[in-house]
Amino acid sequence: MSIIIELDVMMAKRKMRLKELAEKVGVTEQNLSILKNGKAKAVRFSTLDKICEALDCQPGDILVYQAGDEG
Repeated sequence: MSIIIELDVMMAKRKMRLKELAEKVGVTEQNLSILKNGKAKAVRFSTLDKICEALDCQPGDILVYQAGDEG
């Protein structure tokens, strides 16, 4: 996939653990872990909004497009 999730980078910059972020966002640690590890197929805008609010960042700080060969 060409979209890279850099949630772990942003969490490290903010010195926030997965458990703390999950509580602030209102989702399970497991669901955030799936997103963090790039295994998620989709993310709701409402969830992305809460993540950005909790981490004081922009969506582009978390979601990065990387061109590459597919197929």
